[in-house]
Amino acid sequence: MIVASLLGLSLVLNVSLDTHTPPDTKPAWTHPSVRHKENALLPLVLRATDCIIRKVSADRRYGGNPKASEVNTMIVDSIAACGKPVRAMVDAHNRMYGAGSGEAFLLGPYLDVLPAAVVQQVKVKLKPQVTR
Repeated sequence: MIVASLLGLSLVLNVSLDTHTPPDTKPAWTHPSVRHKENALLPLVLRATDCIIRKVSADRRYGGNPKASEVNTMIVDSIAACGKPVRAMVDAHNRMYGAGSGEAFLLGPYLDVLPAAVVQQVKVKLKPQVTR
């Protein structure tokens, strides 16, 4: 379930990245590939997302089938509580893709798919367990 969300996020990440690199004096083989950058960034994206999901699922305001605006408010509130993993994700993105790219990623592609991923995962976490 989270795999589908992450797959969608990785596709958005691929599209959102500027693959044009300015010419410099280093040989091309010394630059990390997009795949290498994605592999390095994915664990940080997972940590930030997992923190946000935990905070939203623990929020008393989350019940049954919340409206999109309510979910968005809970996500915004949880981002402040998940400052360290979110900041680590943004900082790593800035190091890999250039200054300012982390904030653009957070406020663009990441937040575009985050509400659907949060709702889906919170439903899984809060689903009553069937006992025999």
